[in-house]
Order: sequence, then C-alpha cells, then structure tokens
Amino acid sequence: MSRVGKNPIEVPSGVEVAIKGRQISAKGKLGMLEYEATEDVEVSQDDGKVWVKPANDGKRARAMWGTVRSRIQNMVIGVSEGFTRNLEINGVGYRAAVQGQSLNLQLGFSHDVAYPIPEGIDIKCEKPTAITVSGADKQKVGQVAAEIRGFRPPEPYKGKGVKYAEEVILRKEGKKK
Repeated sequence: MSRVGKNPIEVPSGVEVAIKGRQISAKGKLGMLEYEATEDVEVSQDDGKVWVKPANDGKRARAMWGTVRSRIQNMVIGVSEGFTRNLEINGVGYRAAVQGQSLNLQLGFSHDVAYPIPEGIDIKCEKPTAITVSGADKQKVGQVAAEIRGFRPPEPYKGKGVKYAEEVILRKEGKKK
C-alpha cells in the first residue's frame, strides 16, 4: 500500500493543471511540463487538488501509484518554483565559464570541454569554481548536473574534480614511505 500515493497534490495559485485522459500538463510561471501516466493509475482533479488512485489491485498498479503521484508533484513544484543543483570544482587551474549557449570547462585536459546547454536549463557561474544548474524539469536538471560531474568526477586522494555542493568525498590516505 503506497503511503505517498494516498496524499493529494496541492496545486498552488498561479499553476494550472490540465488532465486529458492519461495526459497531465502543468503550466506555471517557469514554463509548461507534460507527463503521460500509465494505464495502471487514475488521475483526477477537484477543488485545487490532484488525486491519484490505482486502477486495479495488481502489483504494478500499486507500484506505479506513488511514482505517478511523485512525478506530478515534481511537475507542479517545477513550474512554480523550479529545481536547482549546485556543483563545485576543486583543483588547481580547474574552472568553468558560460559562453553563449555552452558551458566551457577547464578540467586539466589538453583541451577545454565545451558542454552545450540544453533547452529549458539555465546554467550560471557566479565564481569560476561554482556552477548552478536550474530549470523546471527535475529529471533534466539532475541529468545535466550528472553529465557535468561525469567529465571529471572527484578523486579520493586530493578531492580534485567536479562534485555536488552537498556531496562528501571520502578521502583516502596516500602511499607511505
């Protein structure tokens, strides 16, 4: 039994949620997001709340109940407030800068890494060692942050590389004489 799925989704003012069959769309100040729910759940809306119920008593319906509710909740939060991931760059000579529609990363390779910024994502570099990835789609923001981190993940000996701001790097002891 899903404890997440039982709760209704509160729709804040300024956000419009439209349900047409299995297609759910949320529109707010940060844009519009769409999601197609599976046939295992039923989505309904009444007086500013969105309810998700399982269509039958099958195992997949119960599994998708909480998942669909979370996806719709993330859409509503995304179009009203947005999502943000912060990255930090550690290492001598490692830096980042936004140039036009691409993120230019200097990560100790022989050439700079140019990462094209996807549509719907906003990347800012307040400092050369700090990157802020923000947007309305939670999945897309996380994916872009993971791809940027993947160019030079942090290593455990000196901690050099690109890491999430809240990430803790477990450090290893170097070799002994």
